Order: sequence, then structure tokens, then C-alpha cells
Amino acid sequence: MEKTDFMIIGAGAVGLAAALSLSERFAESSVIVAERHSSFGQETSSRNSEVIHAGLYYPNDSLKARLCVRGRDLLYEFLKKYGLPHDRLGKLVVAADRDEAILLEKLLATARGNGVTDAALITAAEVAALEPEVASAAALLSSSTGIFDTHAYMKRLESLGGERGIIYAYGCEVLSVEREGAGYRVILKDADGADLEIGAGVVVNCAGLSSDKAAEAAGIDLDAADYRLHLSKGEYFRVHGLPRGLIKRLVYPVPGAVSLGVHIVLDLNGGFKLGPNAVWADRIEYSVDPAHGDEMFAAAHRYLPRLKRTALEPDMAGIRAKLQKPGEEFRDFVVRDEGDRGLPGFIDCIGIESPGLTSSLAIGEYVAGLV
Repeated sequence: MEKTDFMIIGAGAVGLAAALSLSERFAESSVIVAERHSSFGQETSSRNSEVIHAGLYYPNDSLKARLCVRGRDLLYEFLKKYGLPHDRLGKLVVAADRDEAILLEKLLATARGNGVTDAALITAAEVAALEPEVASAAALLSSSTGIFDTHAYMKRLESLGGERGIIYAYGCEVLSVEREGAGYRVILKDADGADLEIGAGVVVNCAGLSSDKAAEAAGIDLDAADYRLHLSKGEYFRVHGLPRGLIKRLVYPVPGAVSLGVHIVLDLNGGFKLGPNAVWADRIEYSVDPAHGDEMFAAAHRYLPRLKRTALEPDMAGIRAKLQKPGEEFRDFVVRDEGDRGLPGFIDCIGIESPGLTSSLAIGEYVAGLV
């Protein structure tokens, strides 16, 4: 049986970052990343808004808040160091009326409590001066929000890991994780359907949409631990017919309980789309319902009055892996060693939805600190 010091389950942004961080922290150790798909980042990490979040929204001292702010700084540093495409363009969270403007004051207080020092409330006139196409009663300006090329980012994480000797086992699905001695026996099925056994000292569950199933494969009772994931699809619609560069910043509404709301999603080439919505789902599939363009248009038209319904076309969809059940308002990331459940050295990363991508380097750092 082959052996490794660290086994990472999942090669999304968090799994890649955790593998690299462990390899750097424990320089003489061996690391294997097991990924059921044929390459990295095939699920949530590549189906999102590609936004670098500032840390505005999350309750003070939550893992989401702390890891987002830390991860944002690490991510900008990483992207700059390796010359990867990104743009720190900023964003506006716009209020449509006076009641929403009051909510912006609460959002600013939360942001400041999280250590976001460059967020500020601005008036409708100031919004119009920055973004003439955007209608608002007021807005929160976040200067440290940006966008980046997620594929280039994950590709660099993978290549840096390869240089450090990390083995990426693509096409390998984890079937079970069994406690054995001081470590674990991990059973995988490879791309040819053959079973593999690997002995691992530490196992890190970064399986994203399947992270609850990976925890269950290690013997954790999902309902007792409250780890069962709930899938929320987010659809995007491409906007056509408006000049590139017409909108210079990301534009968000005041956030709701389930998502940050339908926003203007700019890409690095100057084009933009709208999304995502939030639709509870019972399976992983990525179709976009054209009929949802009506609600997408209605949501965006409040702050983008020149938008025409005919400009929207279905684009793509992603899936959020939420610990939050329908009706719940907040659930934090789970990033913990499961020693108190009889699984020391089994580290769970569960419910890593937004701002997981922004937080990925910080999550990797945090995981290494748990070993």
C-alpha cells in the first residue's frame, strides 16, 4: 500500500491551496491530491463571479469574515507576485430607496468590524459621478473588491505544487476513509475503475459539493454533526448591446439572506453579465432556465434603468454548497480537525461557499495550522 503524509480530497481552489500550504509548512512531507474529475477546479471554483471579496458581509469574528479579509490580502499578493490577470476595480453596493440606505449603514458597521478600512458610504450624486448608468438612493463603495482569472490562479497553484513534489491524482474518487493506526487507509477508485489503497497520516476534506459525503465516508454522522449540504444553483445571463466599459465597477444590490443578490459581473475583457440568482436544487446540474431572465432583468433594472430585457441571454450556472438550510440566515464555514469525533488528523472543510474562493489561500494557511 502506497503511503503519504497528507491526502487532500478535492482539487478545487481550496484543495490546491491547502496542498501547497501543507507542502510549504512541512517541507519534507509527501502530499497527494485526489480529484474525481480529470482536472482541477471543475465545479464551484470555475463556476462563479470570479470576484475578490473585501469582507463586507459576514458576521464579525466568523471564519467567513476572518478568512475572507486575510485571504483577500494573500490573494492580491499572490496574483501580483506571479503576474496573473486581475483588476482591483472596486464595487458599489447600491440602495434603491431610503429603507435600503439604512441597511447600508449596518453593512458598513459590519465591514469595519471585520477590518475593512476602505469601505465608505456615498450619496446618490457621488454614485452618478462614478457610474452614470447606475441609479441609486445611496451606495457603499468598496475599493478593495476586484476580479481575477480563476483558471490562471488554480493553474499556478497546481504548477507550484508540482514543483514541490505534490502528486495530483486526477480521475480518482475517494470511496472510504478508515482509521488505521495513527493515520488513515483511503480507498479510491481510479479512472480505469480499479481500487487503490493509500495510507495517509492526515486527510483533508476539500471535496466542495461532495464534502459532506467525504465526511460521511470517514464515519461522521452528517445529521448529528449538522454537516448535510444543501445545494443552491446560481444562474448567470450575459448582457449584450451595451458598450464595453460603460460600467467600470462591480455593482451589487443590498444583500439578501441566501445570496448577495443579482449583480453586475464584470469580466477582465470589459464585458458583463448579470447574476447569480439563488434556486434551491436537489442535484448537481448546470442548465440555465431562460425563463429566469425575467426575474434577473427585474432585479437589475432597479439600479440599471437603461437595461433592456432583450439584452439578456442565458450564460452559465454554478452550484453553492450551503450548510445553511432554507429559512436559515447564516452558517459559517466548517474548517476543523475532527479529533473530538474520534478522527484526529481528519480535517473537514465543509460549506465552503462564497467567499471561499477569495479565502482559499487563507483556508490553506488555516488548515496547515491545524496539523
